[in-house]
Amino acid sequence: MTDVSQAIAERRDRAFIGHPVGLGWLSFAEFWERFSYYGMTALLVLYMTHQLLLPGHIEHVIGFAPFNRFVSGLYGSATGQPLASHIFGLYAGTVYLTPIFGGLLSDLFLGRTTSVIIGAISMAIGHFLMAFDQTFLFALLCLLVGVGFFKGNIASQVGALYKNDDPRRANAYQIFLLSVQIAVIGSPIICGWLATTYGWHYGFGCAGVGMLIGLTVYLLSRKTLPAEPPKLTSSDHTRDPLTGKDGIKFAVLIFLLPVLAVALCGNQEINNAYMNWAETHYQLTFGHITLPTPWLLSLDAIISALTIPAVVAFWQWWETKWAEPDEITKITIGVAIASLAPLMLVAASAIVASTHQKVGLGWALGFEIINDIGFANVFPVGLALYSRAAPKGLSGLVIGLFYIHLFMGNLFIGWLGGLLDSMPATSFWLLHVGFMAVAAAILLVVKFTLGWIIAPPYRELPHAAE
Repeated sequence: MTDVSQAIAERRDRAFIGHPVGLGWLSFAEFWERFSYYGMTALLVLYMTHQLLLPGHIEHVIGFAPFNRFVSGLYGSATGQPLASHIFGLYAGTVYLTPIFGGLLSDLFLGRTTSVIIGAISMAIGHFLMAFDQTFLFALLCLLVGVGFFKGNIASQVGALYKNDDPRRANAYQIFLLSVQIAVIGSPIICGWLATTYGWHYGFGCAGVGMLIGLTVYLLSRKTLPAEPPKLTSSDHTRDPLTGKDGIKFAVLIFLLPVLAVALCGNQEINNAYMNWAETHYQLTFGHITLPTPWLLSLDAIISALTIPAVVAFWQWWETKWAEPDEITKITIGVAIASLAPLMLVAASAIVASTHQKVGLGWALGFEIINDIGFANVFPVGLALYSRAAPKGLSGLVIGLFYIHLFMGNLFIGWLGGLLDSMPATSFWLLHVGFMAVAAAILLVVKFTLGWIIAPPYRELPHAAE
């Protein structure tokens, strides 16, 4: 490579706020995919409860009778709102399983770029199929297939922008997650307004348009993305064969999944029992105005969108003075911080119990700020860890494997959230603190025993001395 070519390559490697320009394109594409996803999920339960599952509509859903028998076998027979919750829970859980199969098909046959394109098209079709009651189940199927192909494969391309010893990888996933948080803020507002003003199907259609924009952004970005890795079936001998160390890596990464699932219980509870607790404990009425409880989710998304860049900036500052910690260390620190967040709810619950008066939203701010600072060091850094630890040619599969912890976590939260009505609120939130503290302790043990296998220390990079 000539000096000029090398200089151009180095500029491109730091053209997007100190990161490769491809990170900007991937983050923007992910923003639109998450816009479509969260816009649709914000409407899904309400749409089923207020329209789809009512007489005059449910009879027209193609294949609903056998599907309902399947759902009843999992959760028990239900109608109306409980049935809507069951369907949503099944869908939300399966969303985190399909990336495994999408990643494996990508690694074996399709490649990451083709897989992402297939996923985007499938999701767009799914959103538009939501415009008709009859095609509801086909829409969910297309969405599940689309997420499976899209989610893990676009995330693995973020990691592939960096060399294995580049500490910017963890920050890159935090920036990548920031695009998701911005989408979470805006999409329920826009899609929800369209649904309430013009009808459910306009909201779903808006989500479909967002997915098409995401596909367009991704297609425009292809020249800035990393080259495809060799397929597992390829005869190209540049791909390193799997070793015994790779097997140990897989074992450790799989062992960490339930630990991460428990570690995020405070954060995942925000979408579950926290909503019920908030209605009875927060003062949401101001004069003649009562804030809708779901707005607390937007508040959390706003705080998360602010804390992620703050955490990124902190670690960039830290790197100028000391060696940047590896991913497993950052995750442990993040879980330890996040475990303190439910203590705010313990205190708020105690105040309500003793005074019989609701507490102000300052307690919500405190809880969500502490939680989101911790979360910014857990989920995106976890993506970086699994991307870095993946054996060559298996990144799509390993990233898909990472998302299993969210499936496990949702199942765990389903059980944990059900305890809210059967124990004092102070004990309920202390239980979260205990589970997360145990997870942090296990991560600390892994750090000092097996951390060198999945997250070896970074070597000093040439730019660090500049």
